[in-house]
Amino acid sequence: MYAKTIPVIWGCFFLWNLYSSSSQTIYPGIKARVTQRALDYGVQAGMEMIGQMLKERNIPDLQGSESLDFLKVDYVDYNFSNIKINAFSFPNTSLAFVPGVGIKALTNHGTANVSTNWAVKSPLFKDAGGANLFLSGVYFTGNIILNRNDFGQPLLKLEDCYAQVSHAHVSFFGQFSVLYNSFAEPMEKPILKNLNEMLCPIITGEVEALNVNLSTLEVLTKIDNYTLLDYSIIDSPEITENSLDVNFKGTFYPLENLVDPPFSPAPFVLPERSDSMLYIGISEYFFKSASFAYYTAGAFDVTFSTKEISNHLIQNSQGLGNVLSRIADIYILAQPFMVRIMATEPPIINLQPGNFSLDIPASIMMLTQPENSTMKTIVSMDFVASTSVGLVILGQRLICSLSLNRFWMLTNCPTLLPSTHTSTCMRVHPTTPPGQHSQITQTQLTPGRWNRCLTHSSQLGQINIPQREPSGQKPSKENRPGRMDSQLPLGSCLEQIPPVFAGTQTQQD
Repeated sequence: MYAKTIPVIWGCFFLWNLYSSSSQTIYPGIKARVTQRALDYGVQAGMEMIGQMLKERNIPDLQGSESLDFLKVDYVDYNFSNIKINAFSFPNTSLAFVPGVGIKALTNHGTANVSTNWAVKSPLFKDAGGANLFLSGVYFTGNIILNRNDFGQPLLKLEDCYAQVSHAHVSFFGQFSVLYNSFAEPMEKPILKNLNEMLCPIITGEVEALNVNLSTLEVLTKIDNYTLLDYSIIDSPEITENSLDVNFKGTFYPLENLVDPPFSPAPFVLPERSDSMLYIGISEYFFKSASFAYYTAGAFDVTFSTKEISNHLIQNSQGLGNVLSRIADIYILAQPFMVRIMATEPPIINLQPGNFSLDIPASIMMLTQPENSTMKTIVSMDFVASTSVGLVILGQRLICSLSLNRFWMLTNCPTLLPSTHTSTCMRVHPTTPPGQHSQITQTQLTPGRWNRCLTHSSQLGQINIPQREPSGQKPSKENRPGRMDSQLPLGSCLEQIPPVFAGTQTQQD
């Protein structure tokens, strides 16, 4: 009995998971709203597109058989082929939202000029030639239903189609055109009958052909060598009297791992406005998924080689660039040197009205690899940069303003400054040839002096090096981690003592 109960419990648990996942509400990362103004513009712009499409379309042949009583002919077989629409006019065309249904299309009082080839055959005669067909009183109405297929691509369906042409006038031309035009009027009625029966199937076929093209649209696009963007439609559009809202997934994925991020999108709404044709809303989830995807894919892990460092870092002689350049200068001369910059966590993005903030937790490591030795860390620095970006729209321009709010740094110098030793920095004079250390001035630096240099905020944040005092002594005020010394600019240790690092020596306290 116990053995039989376990599969039943697992079965119920599995079904409950299916029910929970299917009933869970999925919120979008991107939301788009189309307004009535967009539909009105679509009518104007769409007429030219429809006209070009109709001119290129092959309209099915129109054929049938009719009796001509006034000629005492039992039957006449006719065939209109190579039908081409040369011009058309739909002056009264409109598109309107139908809440909860779709978009209603309506046109009336339309006209069209059609050219065609014709052929007739009867027991008495047969002939062929060309003709012009003028259609008037064209009327069409139908509901365009918007949906999505299983892959999140748009899907269209035409319902409640009704199309009618009220009048048709045929003008034959050719050798016996005068004769044929004399009995053209009796031919117009069967032409209208057959044409009206063909219109809705033709329009429905065009919608199905459009769906074939829509099914080829990519909803999972490769952005670069790190990420993909999924912008598939996640549910049916929300249609009101004034607008249509479409919800897109809006999720970034690492290129090699299509697994959803460990957080879910929150619901958001677009403003209740309709003075523009299109509104697009991007949620915080969209940016967070991008940050997580790029972080997971390793896009925020960059290593600069010796050549790249010499081209970029050493050229910067101010602030932190001075520290990097002075350390890099000697190591580039002596042994391979690299700088690795990597995010320690996905950058944190927070959207706010009119701007957004970006917090970047990262680490900088300066590495060297002596000959016949393993990679060695010279200096490592963890930092968090907090920035904000303001967004302003002026006319058709989007203006961005970037500001640095806070810069917090924690430095660890395992090679340059052992915490329980007195450091001796060697100064290489400018006259010393590269690679030689014949003229060296040694200057002793206590850990406290280094700490004063490297804890300066320089209006960016703080750089902390925790120091250990000899056993039995309390930390002095000047050696306490976190002390801010506004008298010493960032890198002033190197500016005051050794302009170029040649190396370090240590002496026991």
